[in-house]
Amino acid sequence: MVRKTKAETEETRKLIIDAARREFAARGVSRTSLEQIAAAAGLTRGAIYWHFQNKVDLFIALRDDVVLPLVGRLESGLDLEPFPDPLDAIEDYLLAHFERLQNDPVVRETFEVLMLKCEYTSEFGELLRCAMDRTQHKLAKLDVAYRAAAKAGTLREDIDPEFAANDTYVYLIGAIRLWIADVEGIAMRRTAPALARSHMALRRRPKQK
Repeated sequence: MVRKTKAETEETRKLIIDAARREFAARGVSRTSLEQIAAAAGLTRGAIYWHFQNKVDLFIALRDDVVLPLVGRLESGLDLEPFPDPLDAIEDYLLAHFERLQNDPVVRETFEVLMLKCEYTSEFGELLRCAMDRTQHKLAKLDVAYRAAAKAGTLREDIDPEFAANDTYVYLIGAIRLWIADVEGIAMRRTAPALARSHMALRRRPKQK
């Protein structure tokens, strides 16, 4: 048996993840078997087990290969302390999500699987704890930015930075779910950028005349 090179092994792994994403999006995670993923990838089930322990392991790889690098890129603007304008940084962060969903089919399909095609029960239940850990990380970054806005005098005086961070995160997750569900593009996909700007405009302190 000829041993595969590292590049060939990685290519097979990517082939499996791409096939899993398509099958999960088409059938839902719980209704998709490893045999179906193997067939879609043109491989044997044994080839999948060479790379992944089980369906949960494959699902985590699918998520992490797309979401973790994406999160790092999207959050980079929230790491630019001191901020030129903290509220602009948050607005750009929101808008970047919808830009990537619109223009990157892999990102779009991955979010569809994560948000609409997986039941986080049974063996997938533990993934909810990991999701909450990441939520706290994102909330902390938003909180820092909103506190910087309050210090700079650009956040409305009647808005608490911690509350604003939670509110913006809840808005973003809900907006992404609605964006993905709006397959026909009749509502959320057309208005998402304008709604994100409106969300931030309501938090800005009016300029003194």
